[in-house]
Amino acid sequence: MLHLLADQSPEPRPQAYAEAVSRLASVRHALRLVHTLGDGPSPDLPEEDRAIASAWDKAGDARQRSFDQRSAKLVGATAAGLEAMLAMRETGGRPHPEASKFLVDQIRRELADVARVVLD
Repeated sequence: MLHLLADQSPEPRPQAYAEAVSRLASVRHALRLVHTLGDGPSPDLPEEDRAIASAWDKAGDARQRSFDQRSAKLVGATAAGLEAMLAMRETGGRPHPEASKFLVDQIRRELADVARVVLD
């Protein structure tokens, strides 16, 4: 006889805020690499990290999961952009300064959007 039971395993919990904030810090570190490769600006925003950390527990599970998903996509997109710039360097080229600036500006917009998921 076949018995079907509902899955009783709990849903995975979102990552702790320290890891989530660390993910955004790695993206800002990537901005410093873009600056080195293509002359784009790259300041850090540690006060935003503190704001996210203090708002994390109040954000709720849905926002924490959304933050996790969106920040994972941002990390992937940032890595792809850097890989493209590095590939150009490996072939003897130099990334166009406007392309570097565009990449930096796009990453900054995405960083702000991801942070707002928890902060708003």
